Amino acid sequence: MSDTNSPAPSQAHRPSISFEFFPPKTEEMEQNLWGVINRLAPLAPDFVSVTYGAGGSTRERTHSTIQRILDETRLIPAAHLTCVDATRADVDEVVDRYHEIGVRHIVALRGDPSGGIGTSYQAHPQGYQSSADLVSAIRSRHPEMEVTVSAYPEKHPESASLDADIDALKAKVDAGATRAITQFFFDNDLYFRYLDRVRAAGIAIPIVPGILPVQNFKLAKNFATRAGATVPDWLAEKFEGLDDDADTRRLVAATVAAGQVQKLAKHGVEHFHFYTMNRADLVFAISHILGIRPNGTQKAA
Repeated sequence: MSDTNSPAPSQAHRPSISFEFFPPKTEEMEQNLWGVINRLAPLAPDFVSVTYGAGGSTRERTHSTIQRILDETRLIPAAHLTCVDATRADVDEVVDRYHEIGVRHIVALRGDPSGGIGTSYQAHPQGYQSSADLVSAIRSRHPEMEVTVSAYPEKHPESASLDADIDALKAKVDAGATRAITQFFFDNDLYFRYLDRVRAAGIAIPIVPGILPVQNFKLAKNFATRAGATVPDWLAEKFEGLDDDADTRRLVAATVAAGQVQKLAKHGVEHFHFYTMNRADLVFAISHILGIRPNGTQKAA
C-alpha cells in the first residue's frame, strides 16, 4: 500500500475531520444550516469550508455565512473562492475583505464554466487565468494565508490525462498551496493509486480525501456523472429498490460511508473532509464510528 499523509493512527491519535457547507438561499435553509453547524461544531473539526457559486453568484451569502461562523462559533472557517467571470481586482478585493474580518484560510478554485459543467471554460480577460495564478496572488498578498486546492483521483473532466492533471496540481503547489482536498470517490483504490502518482511527482502536501455520504443515490449518481467521478456497480446494487424507502437508504448510506472511512483510516489516512450537503446525521454518525466524540474527545475506533 502507498505512503499516505502520515503513519497509521494509533489508539492515542485518531483521524481529524473537516466539513463543507454551502450558503443558504432562503431563511428556512439558513435555519437548517445553523442547526447542522450547531450539531457538528462539538466534533471540533479542523476547519469548515463554505462554497462559492459560479461567477461569484453566492458571494454575499458565502461572506455572510463566514462572518456568522466567526461571530457565533469557535469554528475556523475556510472561504471558497473562484476566478470565474471576475477581474483580478475584484478577486483581490474579496481576498482582502476576508482577511480583514479574520479569515486565514481560502479554498482556491478555478471554478466551473459560467455556462455550466460541460461547456468550455473561458477565463476573464482581466482575471486570473488559472487556479495556480489565484493561489499565487493570495499568497503574495497575504503570505500567512493557508490555501487549499482541489485534486482529482479520476482526473478533472477537462484534463487531457491524469498526468496532465497532476501537473496542474503541481503548479498549484509550486504557487503556494498548502493542502489539497480530493473530489469525492467511492473506490478507495482510486485514492491510493492517485496518491502514489502524486508522491512520485514530488508533491508532498497533504492530499485529503473528500467523502460524500450518499443521502440520495439518484442525486449522487447525477452529481458524480457531472463531476467525472465513477459510481461502482456494487454501490448501485446496495441502493437498488430503495427509492421509496428513505429510512433504509439512510442505514445503507451510513454503512457504506463508515466502511469507506474506516478502511482509509486503517491504511494511514488521518484527515477526512466531508461534503455534508448541509446535513448532519450521516456525518455525525460516521465521525462517531471513526472515534471522534463531541468537544474534541477522541476514542479508539
